Parts: sequence; structure tokens; C-alpha cells
Amino acid sequence: MNRRTFLQTSSLTSAGLLLTPTLNFSNAKPIANISVGMIGLDTSHCPAFTKILNVEGSGFRVTHAYPHGSLDIESSVSRIPRFTEEVKALGVEIVDSLDALLSEVDAVLLETNDGRRHLEQAQAVFKAGKKVFIDKPLAASLEDAIRIFDLANQYRVPMFSASSLRFSPSTVAVRNGKIGQVTGADIYSPCKVEKTHPDLFWYGIHGVESLFTVMGTGCKTVRRIHRDGMDIVTGEWADGRIGTFRGLRGDKTGYGGTAFGTEGIAPAGVYEGYAPLVKEIMQFFRTGALPVKQEETLEIFAFMAAAEVSKKKKGKAVSLEKVLSKARKGL
Repeated sequence: MNRRTFLQTSSLTSAGLLLTPTLNFSNAKPIANISVGMIGLDTSHCPAFTKILNVEGSGFRVTHAYPHGSLDIESSVSRIPRFTEEVKALGVEIVDSLDALLSEVDAVLLETNDGRRHLEQAQAVFKAGKKVFIDKPLAASLEDAIRIFDLANQYRVPMFSASSLRFSPSTVAVRNGKIGQVTGADIYSPCKVEKTHPDLFWYGIHGVESLFTVMGTGCKTVRRIHRDGMDIVTGEWADGRIGTFRGLRGDKTGYGGTAFGTEGIAPAGVYEGYAPLVKEIMQFFRTGALPVKQEETLEIFAFMAAAEVSKKKKGKAVSLEKVLSKARKGL
């Protein structure tokens, strides 16, 4: 489908999270009918997001996709043929280059499952001036995460990255004051390990993002206890609050946790589907307003990088400020 023939309208609205962007692109002219390009067809998010977006009346449609994501992670590469066929069945045209995709679409979902490829692919999108959502993990290193944000700022192109867990309604309710001020939280999620990524970056990021969604920024130090079947990562915030992430491995895992507040206790970190995330992406594509602060995403990656250092130091406390400073000096 050529973007010039895409003539739908939208009545969907944002979930309305109380988050303020670092760079405010909200004065960007909204696009009435948005054609979306998808980069990387190596994750189940691709057909799932396409089914949500390609609904009559949404004002959005995934029209083109470039299938090549990871080049060497077998669990990702092996899924490209299947997900390619699934999105083709949903009316998506498959193209053979990023340039071919970027010339046909208004906005981009960078879905490549391999965070190592995101810097290169995101730079092409930034140069083309397209708004982009970068799926988890934003990068496979803290250094690359910093580089991606620096490039987005340099080209003045709106972008954000987040786990779908961030926008789960029960977690959002806690962030928005359901239990008053959050005094602490204990969150768990699956934490599969992929040798090409730091341990928490590949899958543990889901639970870590939930932790930061309810706790907010301001984590100063991280301690990590590592075992074959789990990780326990404890963060201490500047105001003395404690937040923990338990990363689970094995067949019997799940998403969840507990947030503690000045006015009660509530569940947090529960997976409640992709629709809340996609709704935020749609609002972002329309307005350019970022639903997650740049600083918060970078602090999440500093937290996970510090956990990697703490593992090597047998559980000693590691400063996020020092980890960030070292990463910036290495650029």
C-alpha cells in the first residue's frame, strides 16, 4: 500500500500518563493519517502491534516492513520467516532496504530484537526525520543508549523506548498516586539471559522498567546477588527509599510485584497486554510529545549496567553516577 492511498481517520486517545518529556516536540504538526513502517521482524511484537494498529478507523496502518533484525541470535533469526508471513497476511508490504521503507512511511516502529543493531538502524531513521519508537532493549550497552539519545537530540527527531510493562494500568495507577507517595517497591519478572547482551538488558528490563515506573528516578547505588536461577538487584534511592528487582529464570516465571506507599499497598509490575503501549505510541506519533523522560530511560540502563558491575564485584554497591560518567567518557 502506497502512503498516498492511505486515507483513514482516528478517534483513539492517549492513556494520559503524567510524564513530561526532556525535549518537548508537542508543537510538531500532527499528522491526520499515519502510515507506519516496521524495522525488524524477529519478535512476536510485530504481528501483535500490526493487528492492533491495522484496525479500520484507527488512523494508523503498518504499511511497510523491513524484515532484517538480528543477524546472529538464533532465537531471533529463526523467527523472521514466520513473522514476515504473518505481517504480509495483514496487508504489509515487505521491502528490501531501510531506504525503501523510510521513503514510504510517516513514522517507524524499530522492532529489531537485537539491541546491538539499534544504533545503526536508529541513525538511518533519524536522518530521514521520522518519529520512531524503539522497542526493548533500547541498546545492548549503556554507551549505545547514550549515543542513540544524543543522535535523536542532534537531529531533533522525537523518539522513545519502553517496555510494555510501563503502561500496564495497575502500574500507571500507582505512579499517578493511587497509594500516595511510593515509599518502596519489590518487582519481579522473567530474566532470560542472552550472551550477546548484559544479563538484565535482554529480558530483565521488563521488571526493571516497572520498578522505575513506580519509584521514579533518583537511584544512587545498586547491589546485585546473582544465582543460576535468579538475580536480586537492590537499588537505594537518594531519599533513602529501597526498590528491588527479582529476575527469574526457568520455566515457571511471571510478572508482578508490590508497591508500598504513604496511603496503602498495591500490586505493580503486572503484564496487562500490549494495547496500553500501542495507544501511547499512537499518541506519540500524532503529537511528537514523549511519554517517557530521556533521563529516566538512561537511568534504567545505568541501573542495569551497575548491576552487571556489582555482579563482577560479588555484590558490592555500585554508584550509578560513576557508571554513567564512565560510559560517557568512553564515547
